[in-house]
Amino acid sequence: MMKRSLELWGGIECTVARVGDDYRDQGLETGYTNRIEDLDRIAELGIRTLRHPVLWETISPESPDRTDFTWHDERLDRLQKLGIRAIAGLCHHGSGPSYTHMLDPVWPELLARHAANVAERYPHLDLYTPVNEPLTTARFSGLYGHWYPHGTSYEAFLRILVNECKATVLSMRAIRKVRPDAQLVQTDDMGKTFSTPLLAYQAEHENQRRFLSFDLLCGMVDRDHPWWPIFIEHGVSEADLELLLEGDAAPDIIGINHYLTSERYLDENMKRYPEHHWGGNGRHQYADAEAVRMPLPSEDLGPAARLREVWERYKRPIAVTEAHHGSSRDDQLRWLVEVWNDVNSLRDEGADIRAVTVWSLFGAVDWNSLLTRRNGFYEAGPFDVRAPEPRRTALAHAAEALAKAGSYDHPVLDRAGWWKRDIRFYKRPPKQSRSCWLADEPRQLLITGATGTLGRAFSRLAEFRGLNHVLLSRNDMDIADAKSVKKALACHRPWAVINTAGYVRVSEAEDDAAACFRENAVGAEILAKACADLGIPLVTFSSDLVFDGTLDRPYVESDEVNPTTVYGASKAEAERRVLATHDKALIIRTSAFFGPWDRYNFVWSILNTLSKGEGIEASVDVVSPTYVPDLVNTSLDLLIDGGTGIWHMANIGEISWRDLAAHAAERAGFDPSLVTEAGDLPVLKTALSTERGILMPRLESALDRFFIDSEVEWSEENLKVAAE
Repeated sequence: MMKRSLELWGGIECTVARVGDDYRDQGLETGYTNRIEDLDRIAELGIRTLRHPVLWETISPESPDRTDFTWHDERLDRLQKLGIRAIAGLCHHGSGPSYTHMLDPVWPELLARHAANVAERYPHLDLYTPVNEPLTTARFSGLYGHWYPHGTSYEAFLRILVNECKATVLSMRAIRKVRPDAQLVQTDDMGKTFSTPLLAYQAEHENQRRFLSFDLLCGMVDRDHPWWPIFIEHGVSEADLELLLEGDAAPDIIGINHYLTSERYLDENMKRYPEHHWGGNGRHQYADAEAVRMPLPSEDLGPAARLREVWERYKRPIAVTEAHHGSSRDDQLRWLVEVWNDVNSLRDEGADIRAVTVWSLFGAVDWNSLLTRRNGFYEAGPFDVRAPEPRRTALAHAAEALAKAGSYDHPVLDRAGWWKRDIRFYKRPPKQSRSCWLADEPRQLLITGATGTLGRAFSRLAEFRGLNHVLLSRNDMDIADAKSVKKALACHRPWAVINTAGYVRVSEAEDDAAACFRENAVGAEILAKACADLGIPLVTFSSDLVFDGTLDRPYVESDEVNPTTVYGASKAEAERRVLATHDKALIIRTSAFFGPWDRYNFVWSILNTLSKGEGIEASVDVVSPTYVPDLVNTSLDLLIDGGTGIWHMANIGEISWRDLAAHAAERAGFDPSLVTEAGDLPVLKTALSTERGILMPRLESALDRFFIDSEVEWSEENLKVAAE
């Protein structure tokens, strides 16, 4: 019999989590709740199976006797018309509506009543996940206290876990009264714990524990199972365990979610690790760190190893029900493709793995704090919702290729993700290894501007992100010389060009217009034409000074340019020429650089002056300061996404030069009153905003990180010591 093709499924982050009396609804926070047209976007990717919420909290929020299916009627009807099969999620990391919780003895029966309501309303549904990740949810809600009911004991943890599994059994029984062939797609996180010899006992305990949700539902936790006495000891009733022994809700498909944080390493030598990893079990104190950061054999780590374990233990059909990595775009792509390739290798070995699920299609908010803080920290997925309409990222292009053709290629895939490069280690080895190269000669970027702040920053962060590149000076390639450009591109054969070269001396340009236009406008045009002829993307940079500063609001991309300086005019002309020459060019307007790696910026100059005990005057003109690491990382993501046209990219927030100086002074411990207004009039406002999508962090965050990241001393006393 011919083996079925591996499918790409989709998933929408739909958690409704309760933290204290505060509910977090990811559907609202990512905007999916209010965009039914998102389902058409999913269908266009070629996805035909979708993990979709039919959540208890949203249908019966006030009473189990009152239901409102209006929203779900519209979505499930649209899914049917689009030919997408839904996996109905009934409770996704939540504790249920406010009238119950997971330690409530009647919680299973209440969820089963909701399941019956759903099955009766939508008899066409045949795939269900009544409780998403029961073991993970039980740990976060009953053992670690992150979510309601905020238990911090083994008793609460185990009682919640059994209640969730009991609810799954009762829910599937209720569903199958309506739809006898309904299947259970049971999800959970799957990792493994490693340790030093001293802590082997704790690692073994956790490695048994990780299988509990599947063991319970498969009817494997009998009196001979090592966890039976542990359940009894912690107050779980024999009647509930015996109910689960019947095994009539054994998963039809085991859904495995695996993240880079799923695998842990326990070490009693705590000082080797950051303090946030420190903890213990009452018997020993130890650090609990990511195993991927330890020099463990690669074959013991990662999705392939964990999927193989699950297949060998249960011999039931499997799907990867979440494949997501909250990181830079290149590493998001690498993770998805690595999971896809690992699954195909395991299928060749005989494992019955049906699908990989790209997660989460519209991103997620504040998962870096497990939803316990409202910081608005957004991780994009195949679609980035920080735009007037969800914008396709490179993950969408990858998803569409995998769904429709079964393969995907991008130059960033020539190198492995950070989890397989030397940067992963807490203590990096002295020599860099090329074992992370997945191609004999990884395709590379070409970056111009080797002597400038921005060019060096791009090189630094490209290296950190595993993006092979070459950094060229004017001697290597003169962008205003067509022959020089053609020769360099033929030599280096880049997959994309990032142009940071140009004339940057704004005041001197008034007396040096010809040189300024040659570097900024003519050079940009020549480079754009050469890239267009080769069919490769180009990123080049423009300035807020293309505007005259008289508009009484921040400028957006569609505002008319009206430069008042030679430098601004050269950049406006460069924009016009590049757009006319190269339809795949990305032009990034930015403003007022400051960064942690050199002295050539306003913030460093202010701090250096103040460190001498001198006061300083600063302009009251209003700008949008831009933190160089944020600009570089966001520009690289947008390039990988295939971004084109003009984008405004500065940290969120407008501020005068004077106030920026005062904020920097205060953070550095100087008296901010030493910064006074220069008094220049009229006040110009060249602050930037965007109508295409807010991709950059807030200015306050950038200033905070400047002081954490800074590698350049600004104190005059320390500078003298360093010189000596």
